[in-house]
Amino acid sequence: MNHFFVPKDSFRPDGVHILGGDLNHMKNVLRLKPGECVSVSDGEEKRLICEIVSYTEGEALLKIVDIEGKSRELPAKILLFQGIPKGEKFDWIIQKSVELGAAEIIPVAMKRCVAKIEAGKEGKKLERLRKIAEAAAKQSGRDLVPEIHGVMGFEEAAEYAASNCSTVIFAYEKAENPEETRRVFESVSPGETIGVFIGPEGGFDDAEAKILEESGARTVTLGKRILRTETAPLYLLSVLGFRLEFFEQTS
Repeated sequence: MNHFFVPKDSFRPDGVHILGGDLNHMKNVLRLKPGECVSVSDGEEKRLICEIVSYTEGEALLKIVDIEGKSRELPAKILLFQGIPKGEKFDWIIQKSVELGAAEIIPVAMKRCVAKIEAGKEGKKLERLRKIAEAAAKQSGRDLVPEIHGVMGFEEAAEYAASNCSTVIFAYEKAENPEETRRVFESVSPGETIGVFIGPEGGFDDAEAKILEESGARTVTLGKRILRTETAPLYLLSVLGFRLEFFEQTS
């Protein structure tokens, strides 16, 4: 079933009103007809099953026919702090991290970042990344569109994580602690907010590693192999997702 995210003011006494790009996608791209159903979310952890009633000039009118109460979100909130990668790697990271359940994605300007988001161009870059996130959320059936933050400096990101996360995980290429890594993954639980730090192509600078360690971040290894910056967050999100979704009832 096709899924749409709509603003809360689209919900009115006579039904759900779909406008703009979503209207065009529904009517002209998907060619959905009156009588067909779609799922709709306003950013709450419920999705509504709606029937298309009619198309009029500039909008579609839908009526709510059912409510799916079961959330499709991870039982914990995961914030991905990603060192800015070069080229179009960030597009891939955003898309796949959204599919794997990340709730917020924060681009972080780190010392060894090869790529920079130029001043004056950040708005256009972020707008494109947010569109990628929304498309990935629709495709994967998410209840929420993850937030894509503006670029943060490293110390700002570390402070944001310390203030907002109950657990901060630091995937460090120099870590050689498989037992501690296992303990970290086993310790996460539903209801938490978990911050995950991933370095850029050149890895973390020693000073950055020290900042995270001194702030209480828990260092983990991602195995014996060296992972690319676009692979590491997907590995870590997959492990966390598996732990949270398949063991939440038995932990």
